[in-house]
Amino acid sequence: MLPQGQFAGYFAAADQGFFEEEGLDVEIIPSGGDIVPQDALANGDVDYAVAWVPKVLGSIEQGANLTNIAQIFQTSGTLQVSWADSGIDSVADFEGKKIGSWGFGNEWEIFAAMAAEGLDSSTVQIITQDFNMNAFLQGDIDAAQAMTYNEYAQLLESTDPDTGELYQPEDFNVISYEDTVGAMLQDAIWADTERLDSDEDYQDTTVAFLKAVVKGWIYSAENPESAAEGTVAAGSGWGPSHELWMVNETNKLIWPADNGIGVIDEAAWDRTVEGAISAVNETGASPITEAPPAAAWSNDWIMKALEELEADGVDTTGADFSPIDVTLLEGGN
Repeated sequence: MLPQGQFAGYFAAADQGFFEEEGLDVEIIPSGGDIVPQDALANGDVDYAVAWVPKVLGSIEQGANLTNIAQIFQTSGTLQVSWADSGIDSVADFEGKKIGSWGFGNEWEIFAAMAAEGLDSSTVQIITQDFNMNAFLQGDIDAAQAMTYNEYAQLLESTDPDTGELYQPEDFNVISYEDTVGAMLQDAIWADTERLDSDEDYQDTTVAFLKAVVKGWIYSAENPESAAEGTVAAGSGWGPSHELWMVNETNKLIWPADNGIGVIDEAAWDRTVEGAISAVNETGASPITEAPPAAAWSNDWIMKALEELEADGVDTTGADFSPIDVTLLEGGN
């Protein structure tokens, strides 16, 4: 994971001593570049990994033995953003348009939603997009992929050359994949299936690790400013207003958690699996061709962690959660 608000709960768990409270010495390994979280876990290089569900499902189908032990993000944060006058108001409007996609396994919601509309790369031009909004702002893409907590903020902290003022939400059409059949589960915590089955120390560590992470996310929800300051201090590279926006928007994907933070909703899991099977990218590939084994997810470990926390009086549902108002400044500063 990277030091940014998307992962604020993990950095808060470290900064606030929650890992130490659980008797753990935890090192957060930066991902990106040559480090793919689920591959590092499958290779035994790390003990746990944070990764989107469809990405890991593909690894499982290729032989990785991994289990989703906590579904931290309960809803999708993926958007497709177009100009307000573009006429692109829904996925059905993608036909004949240039649609941005990051690839690297981030694209499957796009293709699942397109498949449901009878669209594919013969009717939609897929444009490989960097992890920024430059191509969209330059007019090279009709609708750009964006996360609620990152790239969308990059638009709102950019200056409209026609007005000299920052762009406003009304300048854009925003399609949320959570509102489509393409919605898929995203950031989850993954563990080694075989070790979960046979290693009692790993089982105990898993529960302790989840307890600390949950406390980190609770801290992030209750103290978003402090959590954002922590990720900036860790080297996020984003400005403070961008980082606070990111923490706030990430919290919205987690809280309130009616069943308890991290508990995997079976219906959402099944929807993700079905979407992953139906999605076909511009090369004709799908993340998976059949449903994963039952061991691909388990609520056993997160439920044990939540039960122990609740016994100590910790609110693990965030029933009173309320997001804050964040004002983005130019460049995210």
